[in-house]
Amino acid sequence: MAASSQPLAVEAAINILRSGGNAIDAAVTATLVLAVIEPMSTGLGGDCFSLIYLNQEKRLLGLNASGRAPDAISVEALHKRGIEEMPLEGPLSITVPGMLDGLVQCLARYGTISLQDALKPAIEFAESGFPVPEITSQMWQRSVDKLQRNSESAHVFLPEGSAPQPGQVFRNADLARTLKTIAGEGHNALYNGSLGEKIVNAVCALGGLISLTDLSEHTSDWVEPIRTIYRGYEVIELPPNNQGLTTLIALNIVEGYPLRELTHNSTQYLHNLIEAMKTALYEAQANISDPQMLSPVARLLSREYAAELRAQISSSRARTVGSRSAELSGDTVYVAVVDEAQNVVSMISSLFKAFGSGVTIPGTGLLLQNRGSGFVLEPNHPNLLGPGKRPFHTIMPGMIMRDNQPWACLGVVGGMMQAQGQLQIICNLIDFGMDPQSAVEAPRFRVLEEDRLAIEEGIEDQVRAELASLGHNLDPAASQGDHFGGAQVIQVLEGTLFGGSDPRKDGCALGY
Repeated sequence: MAASSQPLAVEAAINILRSGGNAIDAAVTATLVLAVIEPMSTGLGGDCFSLIYLNQEKRLLGLNASGRAPDAISVEALHKRGIEEMPLEGPLSITVPGMLDGLVQCLARYGTISLQDALKPAIEFAESGFPVPEITSQMWQRSVDKLQRNSESAHVFLPEGSAPQPGQVFRNADLARTLKTIAGEGHNALYNGSLGEKIVNAVCALGGLISLTDLSEHTSDWVEPIRTIYRGYEVIELPPNNQGLTTLIALNIVEGYPLRELTHNSTQYLHNLIEAMKTALYEAQANISDPQMLSPVARLLSREYAAELRAQISSSRARTVGSRSAELSGDTVYVAVVDEAQNVVSMISSLFKAFGSGVTIPGTGLLLQNRGSGFVLEPNHPNLLGPGKRPFHTIMPGMIMRDNQPWACLGVVGGMMQAQGQLQIICNLIDFGMDPQSAVEAPRFRVLEEDRLAIEEGIEDQVRAELASLGHNLDPAASQGDHFGGAQVIQVLEGTLFGGSDPRKDGCALGY
């Protein structure tokens, strides 16, 4: 089974599985397809994280394929340019793209197909085109102004001066040539070759600071996942600089509440989860940073610390916590795959904001991420911008184990909504026994900056009123629209796979 936000990517994964490939092959192939057909969300100019379970070895692996800040960038360098906050787009928001190296490492270590074979469907969609789905078109439309600020981005992604309409066939001939170059030369074309030179020349011409050395010295890291036990289930995430810690902290807090005795999405149920999430967001944003900063993960995930945090929460009054940033935007793609041998892959990739930095490299069709905007310029903060550092990263693949076997793999897209969506879906699955489709379709809440709260349509008006009476700062404007992420889940139960794909996105789950 495979699940993702685009049916064409899911189909590509299924084709790999049917032809004898494994879950790693299928996930990499689907992610490469997504880099073409959902270009606002992901691409080879972005980053990737993955959880991989190898069934024969009974082994769980984590991959951090996120890039680092250029060696030439620093708080002082920005201050000299009169910049007091991290830019949200443009050349100074660009970090080294880590995704390609990560995908190549997955194939080289645990795949069975070549990079050339994994790239074939992506090259075909870039060269021959694909019909743009409805929700993807809507996301594209919202980014027109951003794309117009960079002439190459406008040239590539705004054919005839506008974003593609639903059903319109979009082609990216420049990207097709770039993918063929990578197929022929390998990933060194980007990290130590002609493509890398084009990236450096273009970014530096715009005032950026990335160098050939930054690219050539990039490495992805195989890391030990972090975990907590929630009602007998082991919930797995990736360690900092990944924000997976956020969901685990929140789960540790809500485990102390009798959620099963409450009505799903009732006032008290939502209050418990919202307050736990506000607390977890604050803790995460105060601690998550580059892995070399040694975030106090063990303390943050201890039962004792969860009890301390829970004690600060009132059952009858909303607290003011003041989370630093829980912005509405943030675009990402997620892929879940389970193969015949019961290998399981939970893979996520992103450019961060829609169309990333907004900077497309001339002649390549390649757009670079703005992941550098995840840094802060606050002195003494662990996530302070610095040369060669990895920033706080929103994208987080998840997995749930039971009896030392994968029970579910899941991911939620949407910036800071990801940890919040995972918390709600995990509770739906475990506390309420929902099937994956019901778990992802259920209405959600979203904690926003400064404790504002968005409540999705489908949650009763009386519940909204009661939450407001508890002191929650509901934001009616933010409660409208598509601010609640998109999710996919594959559940593994006694040899049967149950898939769920979020109607908030264009995707699907397919199995055979």
